[in-house]
Amino acid sequence: MTLDRRLHAFRADLADEALRGQVAATRFVTGVPAQVGVPVVPLRPRPDADCGIDTELLLGEAVRVFERADGWAWVQSCEDGYVGYLPTDVLKEPEETTHIICVQRTFLYPGPELRHPPVSTLSMGSRVRIVGAAETRGTAYFVLPDGTALIRSHCRPLAEAPPEDYVDVAARFLETPYLWGGRSGFGIDCSALVQLSLMMVGQSAPRDSDMQAAIGTEITREELRRGDLVFWKGHVGIMEDAETMLHANGHTMTVAREDLDAAIERIGWLYSRPTGFRRLAPFTRS
Repeated sequence: MTLDRRLHAFRADLADEALRGQVAATRFVTGVPAQVGVPVVPLRPRPDADCGIDTELLLGEAVRVFERADGWAWVQSCEDGYVGYLPTDVLKEPEETTHIICVQRTFLYPGPELRHPPVSTLSMGSRVRIVGAAETRGTAYFVLPDGTALIRSHCRPLAEAPPEDYVDVAARFLETPYLWGGRSGFGIDCSALVQLSLMMVGQSAPRDSDMQAAIGTEITREELRRGDLVFWKGHVGIMEDAETMLHANGHTMTVAREDLDAAIERIGWLYSRPTGFRRLAPFTRS
């Protein structure tokens, strides 16, 4: 069986120790834990800032680092197992995170004062460590270790039960710009919309649409209902109801709501008909 290089860290000269005996490499290493320390960073298939991106990692997400060389780190995401390269200066030592950003985007202020110019903007799915709380003129904030502050209602404790309807989460991304490889509230692609929306309700999903086409169970078009997935070659959409789909797409260059029949006809000339329809397994909380 050929291992998928997107999900397994191996090269001719270096590989993940966990793959010893499965791949040939000059040297095997155990990945060193690290954490993303910037709002969002592209993960690339090569250590080259001019090559396209495969996906993105968000603030606070954990990675394992297999190599640091020439300003690049070769890493594997602990969230979905994706392997690639990112600049070494975006990584920091791991620290415990306590909250996750639960709105599409939010500002990070230099302190608990919304009238001050923000120092950064964070995407839904970013993880932060909260060490305090404050209130200014009735607005509630959470405070981070460096003194910066976020709107309290824009964060959810990681220990708190997440919402259950991932389609509702996906709908919050309507009008978000389409970005190939994007995985944030600043720009997102079709499979990342599925993955990130599911992540926000406590479910894991692989990153790319060809991987996602194997999750859940196969159904017919006539069985489609809210939460089901529709696949084309290289594309995926989320059914909002039996007739309407949410998807990040290159036609509108946004996350858009579209009638499924109209989408099938529009997409058909270039990508043929849908390749499958899938229903996710019921999700139960412990």
